[in-house]
Amino acid sequence: MLPHTRHEHESYTERVAFVVDLATHLHAYGTTAQRLEGAIVAVARRLGLECQPWVNPTGMILAFSDPRRPPGETDTTRVIRLVGGDTNLYKLCEADRIAEDVLAGRMQISEGRQALRALQRLAGRRGRTMQVIGFALASAAVAGLLRLPWLDIGVAAAIGLVIGLLDQLAQARPQLGEAFEAVCGLVAGAVAIAVSVWIGPLNLNTVIISALIVLLPGMALTNAMNELTSRHLVSGTARFAGALTTILKLTIGTAIALAVAGLLGIEPAVRAARPQPDWVVWCALALGAFAFAVLFRAHRRDYPLVMAAAAGGYLISHYGGEWFGAQAGLFLAALLTTAIGNAYGRVRNRPGALIRLPGIIMLVPGSVALRGVITLVQSQDLGASQGAALAALNTLMALLAGLLFGNLLVAARRNL
Repeated sequence: MLPHTRHEHESYTERVAFVVDLATHLHAYGTTAQRLEGAIVAVARRLGLECQPWVNPTGMILAFSDPRRPPGETDTTRVIRLVGGDTNLYKLCEADRIAEDVLAGRMQISEGRQALRALQRLAGRRGRTMQVIGFALASAAVAGLLRLPWLDIGVAAAIGLVIGLLDQLAQARPQLGEAFEAVCGLVAGAVAIAVSVWIGPLNLNTVIISALIVLLPGMALTNAMNELTSRHLVSGTARFAGALTTILKLTIGTAIALAVAGLLGIEPAVRAARPQPDWVVWCALALGAFAFAVLFRAHRRDYPLVMAAAAGGYLISHYGGEWFGAQAGLFLAALLTTAIGNAYGRVRNRPGALIRLPGIIMLVPGSVALRGVITLVQSQDLGASQGAALAALNTLMALLAGLLFGNLLVAARRNL
């Protein structure tokens, strides 16, 4: 039997519409299938509804009924076609706050729906500019964390800036969307090759991967495996296939750049050098934490929290890897960030994603997977890429184990 709800006097249609709107927004802000379905069921129950959701990365089916009415009398099914969600921590927190206000009776359902619609406004010029800068800062930070020479760091940042501009262009021109990752891979490869030939040698593949870091689907791979282990098989399989497709498109663009250079007789100058001192790594870590706070679109008041989570996850993994081994360090980082994020959500009544997502973003296996595919394409030898593939698999398993046991250690607050 469902608990008493403050909104029993509001119409069944209004309650259903609010749950649909909330689910659509949570999906748009990058919530995984199992967490989204759990949140929908919990909210619907507190509004006096029964809901059976089915969620996948590109859509939802929501079946509603009113348990206080005869069976079949109020059955309602909504089929919603959606595009893949993108992480937006500010809007995720706002949607969660609106849901809490509605459930607590501080806001009527009609007011809640209006507040949710207000979140659909597009980012202003300042927000778009910060996103472009975030691409450049993230690329530079990853190159710094890898101790690359200053030229490599500068080239990675410059390519990241160009990719950020292309990202804004793709949002205004949907026809660019399908080939966006391939175009970015082509640009990254072409610029890196040109610099290595006419300016100075580079750690070529590492610079390209650093420049493309924001587009790498490491988080999608991790979320896909998380969904598969939680028995959301269709959603997990679709997300996994989407992540692999993204890696292939990035590789296709890079391979085209390398192939064209070969046809033109251009031979890039490649070197293997990691000369940077420790202070550069620490600065890169701070820069990367700030960049991901920007790219995750956190509210400015949450920047310290998001940055601390991103830096903390990396440091736990780094020092845990030195003490216990690389995979154990990744497991420990994922375990602690997940548990701390869930605890924060329960104590502060806010989404634990504010800590959980930034805490594992620098640990995800996207860069390792891309390196393996690029190596395979360059060498045309399966054996050459086996090391990178095995490293990506081990990273994925360590992160997945940490997420699972972190959720077991501290349960999430209403799945967010």
